[in-house]
Amino acid sequence: MSTITQTWNIAVPIAMPVSLEQSWYALLTRARHEKIVAHRLRELGVTSFLPVITELRKWSDRKKLVEFPLFSCYVFAKLPPTNEGRLKALRIDGVFSLVGKPGEGTPIPDEQIEAVRRIAEERLAWQAHPFLKIGQRVRIRSGALNGVEGVLVARSGESTLVVSIDAIQRSLAVRIDGYSVEPI
Repeated sequence: MSTITQTWNIAVPIAMPVSLEQSWYALLTRARHEKIVAHRLRELGVTSFLPVITELRKWSDRKKLVEFPLFSCYVFAKLPPTNEGRLKALRIDGVFSLVGKPGEGTPIPDEQIEAVRRIAEERLAWQAHPFLKIGQRVRIRSGALNGVEGVLVARSGESTLVVSIDAIQRSLAVRIDGYSVEPI
């Protein structure tokens, strides 16, 4: 008579060290491949963010609303800071590299991604703005953009908040006249 021995492998959740928490990274993509890269990231179970704008395009025979990436040639992905996690994204056809430190990329603060997401969701009038590294940082304290941080500038006599993604050196500007703003 034979004896059957059962072994149970019990998976015990291990708290991730702070250094292994996922961070946002910018992926540099081939031109006009942003949507397919974002789709492939989602298929792999990777959280991605592709902010888009909708523009009315006119052809000789029709008009159509068309979505375009807000930052052409860039898709944002939430990745663990491990080689395996980064390689998962880098192996996608259409991805050239991570933006930032070669081989590692530069993590993007959650606040910067959330600020762009909120502006895109609110469908506020905005315009591309040159990347700024200097200037006073402010936080909006009222209205639909409460809590969004950026750099306060004056353009044509109007108050404007510039929200920047440091890693890709791109910014967008939104008018904030009527909003309560406080320095950070």
